Order: sequence, then C-alpha cells, then structure tokens
Amino acid sequence: MRVARLCLLIASGVLAGGVLAAQTREPVDTDTIAKIRDEGLNRSQVGAMFAHLVDVIGPRLAGSRGYDEAAAYVRDRLESWGLSDPRLEPFEFSRGWELERFTIEMVEPRYMPLIGYPEAWSASTTGEVVATAVSLVGKSADEVEGMRDRLKGAAVLSQGMVTNFIRTDRVQPTEVPEVAPEANAGRGRGRGGRGGGGGRGRGAGGPSEAERIEAVLREAPAAVHLRSSRGEHGTLFVQAGRGENPENTVPRVVLIGEHYNQILRMLEAGLDVRIRVNVQARLAGDTQSDNVLAEIPGTDPALRDEVVMLGAHLDSWHTATGATDNADGSAAAMEAFRILKAIGAQPKRTLRLALWGAEEQGLIGSRAWVERHLAGEANTAAREKFAVYFNIDPGKGPIYGWFMENNPAARPIFDAWLAPFTDMGARRNVPQGIGSTDHVNFNRIGVLGFNPVQDYVGYDVREHHTQVDTAERIDEADLKQAAVILASFVWHAAQRAERIPGS
Repeated sequence: MRVARLCLLIASGVLAGGVLAAQTREPVDTDTIAKIRDEGLNRSQVGAMFAHLVDVIGPRLAGSRGYDEAAAYVRDRLESWGLSDPRLEPFEFSRGWELERFTIEMVEPRYMPLIGYPEAWSASTTGEVVATAVSLVGKSADEVEGMRDRLKGAAVLSQGMVTNFIRTDRVQPTEVPEVAPEANAGRGRGRGGRGGGGGRGRGAGGPSEAERIEAVLREAPAAVHLRSSRGEHGTLFVQAGRGENPENTVPRVVLIGEHYNQILRMLEAGLDVRIRVNVQARLAGDTQSDNVLAEIPGTDPALRDEVVMLGAHLDSWHTATGATDNADGSAAAMEAFRILKAIGAQPKRTLRLALWGAEEQGLIGSRAWVERHLAGEANTAAREKFAVYFNIDPGKGPIYGWFMENNPAARPIFDAWLAPFTDMGARRNVPQGIGSTDHVNFNRIGVLGFNPVQDYVGYDVREHHTQVDTAERIDEADLKQAAVILASFVWHAAQRAERIPGS
C-alpha cells in the first residue's frame, strides 16, 4: 500500500478551509482515505441507522425499554458486519423510568392547554387531579411550613419569573482567533446541561432551604411541583436527576417559560388559577443498564495488544428523540466501523467501538467501563496499552476539527490527518479542551481522549435537551462526512508507528 506523506509547514500558511499546517512530516494514507471516502459516500448506511434510532426506537432514556431496544439493535448491527465480539457490558445504574400518560392544562379562570413535560423520574399523580396553583416565590422554608394546609393537593410554583432566557449558542471555536494552550490551563471545559435556578444555600450541618421546602411539599402532600424552563419561544428544556426512590417525591412538571410566567402573573394579580394534571409513569425493576462494544482486532504482532477506541453515547433524554444528542454521533461512530470493515481494513492496533449508556446522568456508563477496565493499579497493563480514545457528542453536523485538550505535541499530527478533508468542510483543530462528555473519564486517568468540533448553531438555544431534538435537525450528508473523518482518524491512529504523544 502506498503511503503519501503530506509535508505541511507552518511557513506555507493556512490550508484551504482553515486547517493549520503541521510543523512536522506526518504520514497520511491517501489510498485508504480514498477507499473510506468511496464506501462512506457511495454505499453509506448511516442515514438508515440514524432513522432507526430516532424514528423507530425514539427516546432512549437510560434504563428504559427504549434504551434497551437501541442497545440490542446496535449489537445486532455490529454482529451483522462481522465485528469481533459484539456484546452488551452491564453496569449498575438505577431503576429505569418511562412516561405512559400525561396531561397538563389550565382550567380556571379560563381554559388553556399548557406546554410542559414531566421531568425524568417524576412520581405519578394520583390519577387526574385539578389543583389550585400556589406560589412560593420568595418564601423561606419557615414560611412554607406555615402554609402546609394550603399546599395539600396544590400545584406549587417555587421558582421566580423567568427573565434569563437562553438566547445565545456557544461560540464556534474554529471561527475565532486561537488562544495559546497555556492560556487555557485551568479553565472550564465546555458547557454542562442547561436548567433552571438552583436551590438555596445549606445551613451548617443541616438541610438546605430548598430541601426543607421539598420535604414540606412531600409531606403535605402537594399534587404537583411546576417548574420553569429557560427556553424561549416555546422551547422546553427538560432533564432532571434520578432519585433513589422516585415514588417518594412530588410529581414534577416543567412548563415553557412563557406559560410559567403567565401563571405567576395571574397569581400576582389575585386570580384563582386551577391546573388539571395527570402524570402516569412506570419504574423498571432492573437496576442495571448496558454499554455496547465490539472490535476489529489488530494484526501487527508488536502492536495488536494496543487499543484505539471510538465512542459515543447512545442514551438520550425523554422529551424528543435525541437526534443531535446523540443519535447522530452514535450512527456516525457505528458507520465509521462499518466502513473500515467493508473496505477490508487490517489495522495494526486493535480498534474498539463503544456506545455508552447513561451519559446524560453523569457519564455513568463510560465511567463504569473505565473504572473496570483501565483505572487503578490492577489495570496498569491495560492502561499502558491504551493508545487513544476518540469521542463524538456535543454539537451536530459536520466535523470541523478537534479539540486538542491543550496538547500541542499532538496538534501537528491531527492537522495532517484533517488536511485531506478540507474539501468536505473540515476547518482546523483548536488548542482548547471541552468537557461534560465521555472522553473526560479517560482524560482523568491519564489516557488521551479527544472530541471533535462540530456545529453549534441552534444547538444550545433550541435543540440540546429539548422537545425539538428531532430528525429535522440533522442532514444526512453531515452524518456521512463525520463518519468518513472518524474512520480515517481511527485508522491513522491504529497505523502510526508511534503512539500519539501526550501534552
């Protein structure tokens, strides 16, 4: 096989598409890239896999039947391509939760359908109830305690008026001047989940004000706890943590900010507001979930025990179908391995694919895998043979480059590997890192992990964890581009004579 060497020098300036030139000579396998492009662009299966995840299966909340169906589907697809040892690896999670029926509407002083959705792991209401709305805004836990009789069977609003609507997406890092790696040291690693206001401060040694108020609502008990979303123009952000005993909580429903604010204004005007609500959900009995894994074994006697890994999280939130978060990444990662298998790739190092569960609840699936297989003294040998982890999650659309995690030593390598794809929309790699996704679990034990830079237009404002994270947000051509670039990066990392250097 002919291996072309791209001599990319900083002195030559910036390549088309904005990819910075590499400072050293790095082998680029143009023959294999051509095969990857041909297979990935002309015989792609990524669109069909994406459609199956979002339209046939739908929401894939961790621990739910939808997630279990998705995991089995992925395993079966990997097996059909002839990947080695396609399997489900269980990890401890908690009881799964599924919404079975839901209604929310205002019935007094006039009728109006409300736009809302129960939080994940919400308790069920006692059938359909009509509850009087009561505002706790600005009240202390002691004041709420004194309202206990009014709170029984009430629809409670405890957050203030929504004024800080989410109106901007994150900055596209490939469109702004670079910051030197040393300037990024110690900075935050990207955005976490979006949500409403937090609780009040905790007293010394005791429960916080918010915990005390929640206890009163539970003991009264209130019929439902109405919460607000910071999404604007009807956008509904819904997440929520999983409780160890969801049945021992007040049902929780998130309303769009405009409807939440309207109810508060009506209460402030002295109007009696009554809400009809019905939340019916079920809890699964099993407390385990699964990651999905498979391999393409390495062929080089000296390198085949080393591992190059590609991953994405398969789970989603429950309000939509998780198209951008993260069915697109899952489908692209699967397609990357299908492409490599289809072209008969024989990697020197072993290639491993992972589709993670319970990422949305705190990177739980990948953390469990890392702790079991890579972390600690017992896994020293496996950790030393782990070459690199590539992840795809935050964002949507094409891959523009990679977050380099403040690793200047790896930058020329990634620049050379990205350069052949400027005609497909690749731009440049950026020095900083990104957080809040599965590669963080690898980074924290000293293993190299990277995530691509993608498109963020509309992602934070409209789509990420909302009820409109649906198939309309994704272009199949972008899925093909991402899969081709992922396949190429995984291949080059497996073939490189030396491992990718650390920072």
